[in-house]
Amino acid sequence: MSTPISTPRLLTVVIGPNPPDRLDKALARDVPEAEGLTRSRLAKLIAAGGVARGGAVLSEARARVAEGDEIEIAFAEPTEVATSAQAIPLNVVHEDDDLIVIDKPAGMVVHPAPGSPSGTLVNALLAHCGESLSGIGGEKRPGIVHRIDKETSGLLVIAKTDKAHAALSAQFAAHSVERHYRALVFGVPDQGDPRLRGIDGISFEPGGVMRIATRIGRHPSDRQRQAVLNSGGRHAVTRVRVVETFGAPPAAALVECWLETGRTHQIRVHLAHAGHGLIGDPVYGGRRRLSERAVGAAATAAAAAFPRQALHAATLGFVHPGTGEMMRFASPPPEDMQTLAAALRV
Repeated sequence: MSTPISTPRLLTVVIGPNPPDRLDKALARDVPEAEGLTRSRLAKLIAAGGVARGGAVLSEARARVAEGDEIEIAFAEPTEVATSAQAIPLNVVHEDDDLIVIDKPAGMVVHPAPGSPSGTLVNALLAHCGESLSGIGGEKRPGIVHRIDKETSGLLVIAKTDKAHAALSAQFAAHSVERHYRALVFGVPDQGDPRLRGIDGISFEPGGVMRIATRIGRHPSDRQRQAVLNSGGRHAVTRVRVVETFGAPPAAALVECWLETGRTHQIRVHLAHAGHGLIGDPVYGGRRRLSERAVGAAATAAAAAFPRQALHAATLGFVHPGTGEMMRFASPPPEDMQTLAAALRV
């Protein structure tokens, strides 16, 4: 474990012509980008008493400033975080000075937690990125802007700078990031199914796309799970399109899911709510089994033995925070999902 090391700095910023009417906005405009001080971090520094003019502390973000004012900002250089760097192999899809895109394998936790203190994506990134991390919120660490579950595979974008972290986080908050998943599910979502028409929050859009819109929050009796709630929780929207069906009669499907929101376990909870839980999902899939008559004994056994939820983050698209370029990445389903799909086709 590394020990946090903090080196204080004093930065003097001269307010330029026609400044905004607030201190935080003026500093966000006039602090050099190379310093990596986002508006949110500047606001924290102001509130903490780290910003002054002529020796007088400016503790209000809305304080007035004028052209030519010399503003002193006291802040610490990024600290070394206490999480250890571990040389774990990574599938790097793209990397530049601002961000890195990883194709995460199933079984890897994204962020250290009490049950997973090491061997995580963050541990691996600290080793891989090294000195290219310029600091997130005052710490030399990867900027995690979204996560996927331990047993879900696929694409993640991670910020390497404070500026990139803020810009990517804003895109996720605005629901403008393209996120498409592939999943293998029990049954086949069909707009002709009268059962689906009777489930709250489910509707169909042109092209047979199933739209699931509910509130999602902590399960009322099981704190380890999420659930669809009548009240409370947070608004969540998932769209689902059938890509391929398996069995005669159809008993399973490969579906494409895309997120309008990004709640914890959203796809897993929504598909279970629709009665089309993910194959292999030990939490939301229930004890459902495929019909041997429909798909055969081998496919039934393969689905029953599948060791994780059959879910893969296949497409990721966003605007690059540095260049403004639209970036889009695609990842084919991993071998285990491809093998299961092949078994279901027989």
